[in-house]
Amino acid sequence: MARAMNTRDPIPASALPGSATREGALAPPSERRRGALHALIATIRLKQWTKNALVFAAAGAAGALGDDEVPPRVAIAFVAFCLLASGIYAINDVRDATEDRLHPRKRHRPVAAGELEPRTAVALGIGLMVAGLALCAALSALLAVVGAGYLALTLSYTMVWRYIALLDVGAIAGGFVLRAVAGGVAAPVTLSRWFVLVISCAALFVAGGKRHSELRRTAADGSSRREVLEHYGEPWLRLTVIGSAVCAAFAYCVWASQLPVIDGIPWRPLTIIPFVGCLLRYGMLLRAGEGESPEELLLRDRWLLSLIAIWLVLFGFAVHDVT
Repeated sequence: MARAMNTRDPIPASALPGSATREGALAPPSERRRGALHALIATIRLKQWTKNALVFAAAGAAGALGDDEVPPRVAIAFVAFCLLASGIYAINDVRDATEDRLHPRKRHRPVAAGELEPRTAVALGIGLMVAGLALCAALSALLAVVGAGYLALTLSYTMVWRYIALLDVGAIAGGFVLRAVAGGVAAPVTLSRWFVLVISCAALFVAGGKRHSELRRTAADGSSRREVLEHYGEPWLRLTVIGSAVCAAFAYCVWASQLPVIDGIPWRPLTIIPFVGCLLRYGMLLRAGEGESPEELLLRDRWLLSLIAIWLVLFGFAVHDVT
């Protein structure tokens, strides 16, 4: 006969609230608990600041980064958009805490993991957004308008667009485009229509790939998925990714071919090769089921990093020849 359970018998760790099991959602606070400072740093998501490098794109494309006044202005705009983005991340973490706890990776975010009080995250978010807008306004009123537009788009995405198929992908792509526009306004330089089209198509490529990877992951492991994914099919998302990549490549070819050949070396057209290589490599990674976190993928894939380095070298020669 099995003996009755003694009230002094230890309770299994898996039965405790918030404990980790092999299939569990949360790790024990004692194992994963971060200090207040570490939790704040994790909330602002430093890795995702790589997205804001698009602020340098417009000035770089125009060959204006060699001017004395342009780099400091663009650098300030970069910092401003990092603050704006981090402020939004903090607000979103509070709103999405319940949903994040069901996600295999997002459940470790400080608010979802119970390491950061929601009111503290909200205060942090508001403070960062105010600081970001103040930096934008310090450069120009127009940049402040672009910064406010970026906040309006991303915050409305959290409230509305993320639940509507097609519009959610468009809103994500729009955030990338506004970063590039901000760099042009900060410099200031005139934005080529073809350049804006390249950024728009490339942003749609990344945003569509993000949803495609998320859809494949949730279908494979049976985990919960965001509501909007119920309205997407993998063939449609695959078509979006391929179509936007083709449009980005075409627009880039037109834009890169606009400048005349100097000293017999077509430096700008030569940048088409690594650019298309980046699209192909990223597409291969999407096919392998990656792409849900574009910033992490960009930082860890050696082929992507190598192609970007080649592109930067060739583009640097092109800008040097033009200027």
